[in-house]
Amino acid sequence: MAGNSARRGAVRKGKKGATVGSGGVRRRALEGKGPTPKAADRPNHKAYKGSSSSAGAAPRRGGGKGGVRKTPGSDQVAGRNAVLEALREEVPATQLTMMLRLDTDERVREIMRLATARGLPIAEASRTDMDRMTDHAVHQGVALTIPPYEYAGVDELLRLAADRFEPPLLVALDGITDPRNLGAILRSADAFGAHGVILPERRSVSMTASVWKVAAGAAGRVRVAQVTNLNRTLTALKEEGVFVLGLDAEGDVTTRGLELGTQPAVLVVGAEGKGLSRLAREISDQVVSIPMAGRSESLNASVAAAIALYEISGVREGQGLR
Repeated sequence: MAGNSARRGAVRKGKKGATVGSGGVRRRALEGKGPTPKAADRPNHKAYKGSSSSAGAAPRRGGGKGGVRKTPGSDQVAGRNAVLEALREEVPATQLTMMLRLDTDERVREIMRLATARGLPIAEASRTDMDRMTDHAVHQGVALTIPPYEYAGVDELLRLAADRFEPPLLVALDGITDPRNLGAILRSADAFGAHGVILPERRSVSMTASVWKVAAGAAGRVRVAQVTNLNRTLTALKEEGVFVLGLDAEGDVTTRGLELGTQPAVLVVGAEGKGLSRLAREISDQVVSIPMAGRSESLNASVAAAIALYEISGVREGQGLR
């Protein structure tokens, strides 16, 4: 009856037989824990690592000074030769990370000397942490953290040519997505006197740590511009008096007869196999091909760019323009 404190709970019938409930006693004894914290406030959530709430947190264990937490947007140049080249070329960097109990050689000692001279923080990390932070690249126990690349404007590339009293020579990449190609093209651009490289924002390779490693120092010497629309940029360059030279297997002229090589020019390199896009081909003042005596139908994009830049460099040198 009502008010009877000795009243038993309802009887529940289940697979294990009849059981007596608590009559709500246990339910009333539960205490609420409040609302669920935001993802950025929960240490075990991935959103916590890049949030402002973690700014004062202790570094993740990696065994050394400064920790090995990766700053959002940063990238890693990995490998002893690549890191050494990047430090020699004074590539912008925020931290040097070295593996615990690392076997040193002359390169490692030079890396430490250059990093110390620049005042870079030096962190130590386990092999597991090094593998993770470099996305399992061949790091050889050394990695350099670099901030996001600061792209130049196309007008800056033209000013570089003007400052050298040379007709502009630019390279534009049309649909190239392999960072190894971009790294190799930067090396060729550096070797043969190009004033800069132009990349589209979409469906294109960008400046990553992989590019820095392949470029082997050239990425610090050749400026790269990134544009919203490559075809509009090429049209604007034509209006500035720059000739657009499309590089394609089916060209109007060959690189050996390239009279426009002495003029302000932008060499447009298409992807291997696909070649130039339709619009880039239509915009080109000349479509240039590389003469080949063998049976190969096409060359790798970076190889083709290197040959074309070499030919243009030769023409310019013959005219006293270099």
